[in-house]
Amino acid sequence: MSLSPSRVFAELNAARPPDQAAPMMGTAVVVGGSIAGLLAARVLSDHADSVVIIDRDDPQVAGARPGVPQGTQLHALLPGGLLQLERLFPGFREEALAHGAIEAPPEARRNYLDGRAKVVVPDDADSLAGSRPLLEGLIRQQVLRLPNVKTVTARATGLVFEGAAVTGVRCEVGGVVGVERGDLVVDAMGRSSRLSDWLEQAGWDRPVTRRMTTHLNYATALFRRPAVTPPSTVVLALHTPQVGLDVAGAAFFAIEDGRWMAMMAGYGDNRPGRTAEDFVRRLREQFPPEFGELADQEMLGDVQTYHHADSRRRDFHALKRFPAGLVSVGDAVASFNPVYGQGMTSAALHAACLSMYLRSGPDLRAPARHFLALQQVVVDAAWSISTSADLALPHVDGPYPRGYRISSWASRQIIAATVTDVATARRFNDVVSMREHPRALARPGVLLGALRANRRARSRPRT
Repeated sequence: MSLSPSRVFAELNAARPPDQAAPMMGTAVVVGGSIAGLLAARVLSDHADSVVIIDRDDPQVAGARPGVPQGTQLHALLPGGLLQLERLFPGFREEALAHGAIEAPPEARRNYLDGRAKVVVPDDADSLAGSRPLLEGLIRQQVLRLPNVKTVTARATGLVFEGAAVTGVRCEVGGVVGVERGDLVVDAMGRSSRLSDWLEQAGWDRPVTRRMTTHLNYATALFRRPAVTPPSTVVLALHTPQVGLDVAGAAFFAIEDGRWMAMMAGYGDNRPGRTAEDFVRRLREQFPPEFGELADQEMLGDVQTYHHADSRRRDFHALKRFPAGLVSVGDAVASFNPVYGQGMTSAALHAACLSMYLRSGPDLRAPARHFLALQQVVVDAAWSISTSADLALPHVDGPYPRGYRISSWASRQIIAATVTDVATARRFNDVVSMREHPRALARPGVLLGALRANRRARSRPRT
């Protein structure tokens, strides 16, 4: 099924709440209760008499969860993700602010590229800053308030097939195996999803899994935030490979409970910031002045480290045979280099695809091909954003897409122009925040504007 990517993104990002929908199924089952699963459950609550979320973690436990090992690390809610949360949960922004999230309008976000401050895009979309446990906890509260949603604390062990359809999920609680029946089953088991194995065991083909090895190492630390928060609540500084530093970048956000959350990242054998001493030293020596001011604050607790081996995607859309009554969302389909902050926003867009699919009145007795086609547009977009940047890393050796040399040169020109040119920065921000499809950057006028901006920047006298 061929769809216009630009039109799909325009529809997904339309700033309006979903229309009212009548239930079209009895029960929907979601396997996995992280953000992707919760957002899928919210969408399904409009179309099912009841929704069951199966997860190994107790939904009543607050804070970082065992099922989200990276939950203590810095997470970004891109403007595209905030838009989707507002659509699904009207008033989400106000509730998040009431619980300690911090507003991050354009003028409060500071971005650096190789030490040069980027221009501010005054009419850019607002965002929110907060920890992953805070944002996920608020989403969980909103979903579990719905009268037709319930949770089951259990371990999913397999699928139930009847003919060419999935009709339920086997799950185990305390050694007792049971079955949760459903008219639609959603896999939201994350990067470690076992869906491919379950399909193969039942005689179906497993999807091709594509990987791009990055070996990202990152570390996160908390600092006490002054009573009077500085003007910038989100600060990001990236280093291109050309500068030759062993640290790829750093960022810090104002989060709830009067804290800063800071992250530092490196690739391959480079593991910057593993100790408090190294973390603070690098903040002072290798980044703009705001980072040095952060280093002067009290560090709260220990540095938390994490290793992300690769970006990966499972191409369910390419399978010639696929059972009815089954879809997959979130990291179970595609997970990306976390430096680009796409995870939560991609999960929200997958939920938007599910909503668009269900509102089209599909036959649930047939494979969800229309959903897979919509989702492919989102996955392709996020994959192209992250992997095109990763391919520029010296330790990454492909696979390179056709025309990579030309597209890489054009990307470098556009990224360079975001430092000085508001128009280029605006379009670039729309794409990386997943409000526009990456094809928006391939328009000739965007590249020409970037080349002019870079020429003007070179002609200015250095001070």
